[in-house]
Amino acid sequence: MILRKFQASDAENILKYAGDSDALKFLRWKGFSTLEEARADIFGSYWSRPGIWAIELAENDKVIGDIVVRLIHEHDKARVGYLLNRQFWGCGYAAEALSAVIRLCFEELRINRVEADHFAGNSASGRVMEKCGMMREGVMAQAANVKGEFVDIVYYGITSEGYHGKKLQ
Repeated sequence: MILRKFQASDAENILKYAGDSDALKFLRWKGFSTLEEARADIFGSYWSRPGIWAIELAENDKVIGDIVVRLIHEHDKARVGYLLNRQFWGCGYAAEALSAVIRLCFEELRINRVEADHFAGNSASGRVMEKCGMMREGVMAQAANVKGEFVDIVYYGITSEGYHGKKLQ
């Protein structure tokens, strides 16, 4: 797996996961319905914002998802989110990508905290976060109105202290 910036040629592969209603049911984002929307987002958002990477399979250069890091400088922390093509769920790619981003945040950027969340019902995403050393911190009941339905959100985090302590074991 490789994390890299998006390219215009990635639009078709992006549409495979960002247009999949089953994959998107766990996101606030509505996704894409056309190849033109995917291309527009590559040019309008993916290229212009730092901290957005394509998750690419090294063996065939195929983009299977993305991972996003939003730095919150005033609190010395980062929020992370990821999305994978459903065909590649359960293969360890999300954990590999999240581990790489957590490592970047603590070892290169030297921030204090990394956090992420998922909707209740998406326990697989919680397992990815736990596999990467993040701790479940709590649940906020009906914390978001997503596509007309109020959903509970489960929060996870890891601090620099926890990360470096974990690495020493």
